[in-house]
Amino acid sequence: MGPQIFLFCLPAIRPLSCSSQLRAAPAVQTKTKKTLAKPNIRNVVVVDGVRTPFLLSGTSFSFPRYKDLMPHDLARAALTGLLHRTSVPKEVVDYIIFGTVIQEVKTSNVAREAALGAGFSDKTPAHTVTMACISANQAMTTGVGLIASGQCDVIVAGGVELMSDVPIRHSRKMRKLMLDLNKAKSMGQRLSLISKFRFNFLAPELPAVSEFSTSETMGHSADRLAAAFAVSRLEQDEYALRSHSLAKKAQDEGLLSDVVPFKVPGKDTVTKDNGIRPSSLEQMAKLKPAFIKPYGTVTAANSSFLTDGASAMLIMAEEKALAMGYKPKAYLRDFMYVSQDPKDQLLLGPTYATPKVLEKAGLTMNDIDAFEFHEAFSGQILANFKAMDSDWFAENYMGRKTKVGLPPLEKFNNWGGSLSLGHPFGATGCRLVMAAANRLRKEGGQYGLVAACAAGGQGHAMIVEAYPK
Repeated sequence: MGPQIFLFCLPAIRPLSCSSQLRAAPAVQTKTKKTLAKPNIRNVVVVDGVRTPFLLSGTSFSFPRYKDLMPHDLARAALTGLLHRTSVPKEVVDYIIFGTVIQEVKTSNVAREAALGAGFSDKTPAHTVTMACISANQAMTTGVGLIASGQCDVIVAGGVELMSDVPIRHSRKMRKLMLDLNKAKSMGQRLSLISKFRFNFLAPELPAVSEFSTSETMGHSADRLAAAFAVSRLEQDEYALRSHSLAKKAQDEGLLSDVVPFKVPGKDTVTKDNGIRPSSLEQMAKLKPAFIKPYGTVTAANSSFLTDGASAMLIMAEEKALAMGYKPKAYLRDFMYVSQDPKDQLLLGPTYATPKVLEKAGLTMNDIDAFEFHEAFSGQILANFKAMDSDWFAENYMGRKTKVGLPPLEKFNNWGGSLSLGHPFGATGCRLVMAAANRLRKEGGQYGLVAACAAGGQGHAMIVEAYPK
């Protein structure tokens, strides 16, 4: 059963009016809700979290850039920023976990190299995880597991991505020839191997930008998904404009407090994200389709951009945080990972993960005060909205009796999202959680829901609970 049938069965998304998209969401009225603490399980809290400014990869020479750095430099900057923000003694950190996607081969365990560079003890273990766009989410939840099980009390979790300098390899034929030459024991063997060389061996091999299992780029998949769910180009552009406008407003009002300045070696200090660029629907409409030409609806304006950046969070057992005199920002509660068809449902992770994590926590959509979803593409977000608001999709694809429901826009990504703030693959998860935690404190809510899709047809969702003031 192909996704094209969605065209005839799914409800329309309420339009995003340009006049209302900048309207500030009203302060959430604090309700008396149950806490999600569980008996005989340690409470895990977020003390604080930071991130470097997120920069467009390959940022021009007129702007301080990360292009000449290595990933561990950015990760070290996030760790140093976290140490300054929290004043946590390095020696109390039990373990460090980082997520990343495009790995630098010289620092494959980037968590360890960044930790040493930031001055952590060589006795502090560190490891690196990869799970596409939810790599930082995996770093965090791995930390949660270590604390909840009593193995650790203090964890630093984060993520990093440096898309300005990705590893480019020789072709497989050239690599094989070079390895064989290295093993050759005589001049005759070497000359014989050299005679097999062809100029096409020199063609470089770039990191894959497509799904290994389907050979389809994520942008192409997003375009098909938008078409299958009948999401128009105008709807996608309107949503992207909303993201950029809200991000600009949040930036101007100083709400993006997780951003810490970073002095780029030999250059100026970077103080803010540089991908936030509110435009107009008229200008956005002029752009040509980026993936399916000429009739596609996904463009550079309604897609997230390649981004450099790093993030880090200090996660503790609640009793440890209080004993050290900290006032945590939030509890990390239930979480859920999901996987589905990487061809036709590649980007629907939030739709599958959201009802599962709500049920696990004993909550409903109405209990959530702040939604923070990863915005890979406008079409991806709006397709998820339609799927979440469809009883038909719930019954036929998810094996559920009823839909989970549509997140209210007035509670959704109110400070911008990945479309505007940027998306360093390995680092976004921590940004999402800190945005939810900081919004709950600012708006007076109790529960936040973080969700994200990822390559491979995977997804993640987590409940964040505000720490009592």
